[in-house]
Amino acid sequence: MNGTLAGLLLYVVLITVVGLAIGRRVKGTGDFFVAGRALGPWLLFATLLAANIGAGSTVGAAGLGYANGIAAWWWVGSAGVGTLLLAVWLGPRIWRIARERSLLTVGDYLEYRYGPTVRGAIALLLWLGTLAILAAQLIAMAWILEVVAGAPRWLGAVAGGAVMTVYFVAGGLLSSAWVNFVQLVVLLCGFLVAVPLAIHGAGGAAAVLESARGVQGHLDFISNGTSGWMNLILLVPAFIVSPGILQKLFGACDVRTVRAGVGACGVALMLFAFLPPVLGMVARAVEPGLTDAETALPVVLTQGVPPWVGLLGLAAVLSAEISSADAILFMLSTSLSRDLYKRFVRPSASDRQVLRVARWAAVAGGAGGVILAVLLPNVVEALRIFYALLGVSLFVPLVAGLHTRRPGSAEALLAAAAGVGALLVARSAWDGSSWMVPPAWGLLAAAAAYGLVFAVRRRR
Repeated sequence: MNGTLAGLLLYVVLITVVGLAIGRRVKGTGDFFVAGRALGPWLLFATLLAANIGAGSTVGAAGLGYANGIAAWWWVGSAGVGTLLLAVWLGPRIWRIARERSLLTVGDYLEYRYGPTVRGAIALLLWLGTLAILAAQLIAMAWILEVVAGAPRWLGAVAGGAVMTVYFVAGGLLSSAWVNFVQLVVLLCGFLVAVPLAIHGAGGAAAVLESARGVQGHLDFISNGTSGWMNLILLVPAFIVSPGILQKLFGACDVRTVRAGVGACGVALMLFAFLPPVLGMVARAVEPGLTDAETALPVVLTQGVPPWVGLLGLAAVLSAEISSADAILFMLSTSLSRDLYKRFVRPSASDRQVLRVARWAAVAGGAGGVILAVLLPNVVEALRIFYALLGVSLFVPLVAGLHTRRPGSAEALLAAAAGVGALLVARSAWDGSSWMVPPAWGLLAAAAAYGLVFAVRRRR
């Protein structure tokens, strides 16, 4: 066993022990789902940022930087824009409703506004889509173990899935928030140290820029290849209405915490968005012939920096993947246990029974994510599936429900159906040249369907 692999395994054991220790404080679903609504600004900021910097923000963004250059900023930067909008617009409003009505999940909110049918339909849709984003985190963990230890992809996915499932099942959001704080410290330190040393190891900033000038479009910030401002259409709506983000927000102790914690997370994402693409461009300068661009980050952290820096950087990437994975398990377990089991299967279930189902749902979600991680081709493709599905199905019903007095279930159901239908048609017809990406058609169709049904109902 090499030193880098031993160090990574030691770090994984550390965060698992922390998660299990915090998990002993969980007494019921209030602690598991919303951490007792006691998160302050710093802890909310840490758990949101750690959850949002995952496989797509590290391995995926570096791969895009390797292929498309600095325009890869928009992959994470767009998520920061969406998070800022959540902080100043929708977040405080939905937090007040959640506090007043004792809502624990986004499904609770959907039923409050639209009724149980909408809650069940969207919960099922998102449960299936969420497995894709969980698979993306596990794919990224598998890349690390493959580069560091030569482990096969399936083994890396199984190992990563086991770690994040164990500590999340122990304590839900309460455990996750504290483990995320530890992971965030490692993550930020790792990237802030690794980037300048990687640039130095590649011959300095001048050498990296010279390499980028030799590749067409690599210094075009606005758009290049699959990267660019078009990601705003895909990612901004998704990060405003993501159930995983909103349910962490429900754990805030007051409105000021929502604005400060979520707003700081948005700013931090926009700043962090530069680091992985730069590492991807460094990898291009050092190893221009990689067969898979998504190996750029682990390659540069094992070959382009001193061993101790590589260990810190790989621990940072591993932190990002695991912290995002536990946020996704949070979405899966709360959705199945409360939105489906408690609401439709066994309404009389006790708090202890719902908590047990939430934990088993997390185990099932972890297993499903591992299977998809072996089947899906890469990180970014898995994430595109999830973000597109999330935006076109949930954005219009959730936002409209906060700004209309009498929304009905028909509007929400038809908006989600029209959005998903238009997305599927647009994906099959899109040739990659138009700025009207498939999620844009889905959002337009969802808004049109909602508005049409709402107008008809008001006339009646």
